[in-house]
Amino acid sequence: MASRRIAGLARRAAAFAVLAASATPIQAQGTRASDSLAVIAVADSLLRALSTNDTATLRRLSLDSTVVGGVGMRGAQEVLSLRTMRSDIARGLPSFVERGFHPTALVNGWIAVVWMPYDLYRGGEWSHCGIDTFTLMNVNGAWRAGSLLYTIEQPPACAKHPLGPPTP
Repeated sequence: MASRRIAGLARRAAAFAVLAASATPIQAQGTRASDSLAVIAVADSLLRALSTNDTATLRRLSLDSTVVGGVGMRGAQEVLSLRTMRSDIARGLPSFVERGFHPTALVNGWIAVVWMPYDLYRGGEWSHCGIDTFTLMNVNGAWRAGSLLYTIEQPPACAKHPLGPPTP
């Protein structure tokens, strides 16, 4: 059963890789560079807040109903989690350092998506990498996260941060 599930994940990953490799980046009509920089700054701030347990910033940059979810493999086991940012904050955030790099942003009016590779370290030790996706909404002139979804992978399926491991 597990081998069929892994084979299915491998087929989906291969299909996604083909689509991603052939995709042409699209900039939403009317998007300004400043809009892209603004939403990327919010995504970076969210990662920094998660890495430093800055719950005040997490509350400020997310909506009450912000969804957080991850999917991927841990060893031979497929992992799927889906919860709210508020429940993560209430439960207490684990200690880790997560760093995004090479972000891409699409902005159209009141909505935006930021896609960026990331790597994650726990206790100074390598854990995993993957892709973070942030869906943002512009509410009363401020960008706030509606969702943060991510993959859980290991190289070569994903890349480590180009600057190497984080410094203590």
